[in-house]
Amino acid sequence: MRAYRLIAGMWLRSTMAYRASFIMTTIGNFAVTALDFVAILLMFSRVDALGGYTLPEIAFLYGLSGVSFGLADLAIGSMDRLGRRVRDGTLDTLLVRPAPVLAQIAADRFALRRLGRVTQGALVLGYAFATLDVHWTALKVLLVPVMVVSGWAIFCAVFVAGAAFQFAAQDASEVQNAFTYGGTTLLQYPPTVFAKELVRGVTFVLPLAFVNWLPATYVLGRPYPLGLPRWTAFASPLVAAVCCALAGLAWRAGLRSYRSTGS
Repeated sequence: MRAYRLIAGMWLRSTMAYRASFIMTTIGNFAVTALDFVAILLMFSRVDALGGYTLPEIAFLYGLSGVSFGLADLAIGSMDRLGRRVRDGTLDTLLVRPAPVLAQIAADRFALRRLGRVTQGALVLGYAFATLDVHWTALKVLLVPVMVVSGWAIFCAVFVAGAAFQFAAQDASEVQNAFTYGGTTLLQYPPTVFAKELVRGVTFVLPLAFVNWLPATYVLGRPYPLGLPRWTAFASPLVAAVCCALAGLAWRAGLRSYRSTGS
């Protein structure tokens, strides 16, 4: 963590040297991500429900996914650059430094402008809280921050596992993006609009459903996808821990397999 803080702080100071550029790129990041929710608003200008979910309910799913992914992208979104370093051999320079390679890769080019995505997701989540017709209990209120933290950890695990895959594939960042950026886009919509095979895949294979779909069903009082038991709504922290452990093992295996470019 110390190495991560030092490297991220270096990039943060570099960013703050050009504050006008930072503000404009942050606003641009906010605006680009906001277009996703604008598309949902356009859909609801023609329909009253999507997959049986109302606009506030979808805003709730959207906000949870956006904040969780945005925090993960802010923290370790640079992991997708690992493939380029493997291909051109610049990863070797990180191996000889007295700091963990994972921390160096995660903090590389730390981009504070990604706060735009987090802010936009938080605003949509705030709108959902203001408009949802839900009987809030202490357990439901507590479950919301648990969802955000667990979702952040699950997305971080996907980032790390995707980076580990690039040791073998070399510069397969788009494959990784299909599961990170593609995953958060998937979770912005209710599970009822997707085929059961896809829902099974993101529940039992790549457990993105534990970011918001399953916990949110308890908060919203919706039927559980695939007829899963009620306790699965509270399993997100456990699933996040397992995902992080498996991602860590994959990272160590990938790093041990690295043999440089030979140049």
